[in-house]
Amino acid sequence: MKILPTIYITLLSTTAAFAPPPSSRTFNTLHSTTEAAIASTANDEVNPGDRDILVRCASGKQVERTPVWLMRQAGRYMAAFRQYSDKYPFRERSETPSMAIELSLQCHRAYGMDGIIMFSDILTPLPTLGIDFDVVKGIGPVITTEVRNVEDVKKLKDAESVNFDETLPFIREILTSLAKEAEDANTSLIGFVGAPFTLAAYTIEGKSSKHCLRTKEMMMADENGSSKAMSLFLDKLAAMIGNYGCHQIECGAQVIQVFESWAHQLSPRQFEEFAKPASQKAIRIMKEKYPDVPVIYFANGGSSYLELQRDMGADMIAVDWSVDMAQARKILGPDIPISGNIDPTILFGTKEQIEQAVRDCIDKAGGPGKHLLNLGHGVMQGTPEEAVGWLVDECKRYRGKEA
Repeated sequence: MKILPTIYITLLSTTAAFAPPPSSRTFNTLHSTTEAAIASTANDEVNPGDRDILVRCASGKQVERTPVWLMRQAGRYMAAFRQYSDKYPFRERSETPSMAIELSLQCHRAYGMDGIIMFSDILTPLPTLGIDFDVVKGIGPVITTEVRNVEDVKKLKDAESVNFDETLPFIREILTSLAKEAEDANTSLIGFVGAPFTLAAYTIEGKSSKHCLRTKEMMMADENGSSKAMSLFLDKLAAMIGNYGCHQIECGAQVIQVFESWAHQLSPRQFEEFAKPASQKAIRIMKEKYPDVPVIYFANGGSSYLELQRDMGADMIAVDWSVDMAQARKILGPDIPISGNIDPTILFGTKEQIEQAVRDCIDKAGGPGKHLLNLGHGVMQGTPEEAVGWLVDECKRYRGKEA
């Protein structure tokens, strides 16, 4: 029988800077609707090994079957999620513990992935350095703090002295509660951080950008010696992100994924010179303090320089959908654990197509239990909800070509 988590009814207050949370009556109504929308899956039997199968796999161990979780597994493809996203601004949802907890749990209750990931954003820790941001519906992230030169970087707060319990008090409350929920649900808890280059690019551009021209101008200035603002900014971000990952672990996260969401903006040379060293520093901070907690590194759009990711210092490399899994396995070599990499658009196909894609990915990665199944990017808005269930169920069922 599937273990259901505690139902959260009372909303907890968020920081005074944001709009007040919904009333208890509103939350109860939304929660009841959420429960009614949850579909049962074919994986109702409790297996004690499921509790840490994702953690063991991310640590590089061969496991009894291929574990699965999905990037953006909590998202707008779910009707239950949209009841919140259509009504409450992003930061209110992600920084109000009761809502963030509920949104983190919806997808696991519906599909039984092998991990619950905290509902949050890679930009969430930026205010700890004095960088202000918002996420505007229909526009995306908007960052108003200007970072263009060395003086701007020096004005930012000290990355080494950040007290995350003071600056981001909701994170401990969210993760501590989710850790208990994950234990009760016999699964793992995943935390995540944004990679330094990605956060730097968002900040420098002030929003999403097709070309990251300002960012690349700062990188060129760094290379020609006219300004070291980029290097200084990346180093500051790396220290903060590494410490933020440690904070998540201390709050209950059992795995940390590092998202280099803008790797597609980088040439191999730019990755090696700027993004890679900064991410390595952040990962090193986490691994030196918590060597037994696996760290996964994902460079979205970075498959063209996958060979440069062999020595990131992470326990596992996640790959995007633009490379064949067998080729990715060959490039990385047999000793580097791998995660990925089904094309998210497959979830708009038939049940048979989805199940075949799962089997192909598992086989090309080395067979059942040899890698961590995921999409090669996030679940797309508009994805049929039943398609996610088909993917998860087939991954848990598949035991290889001979089975």
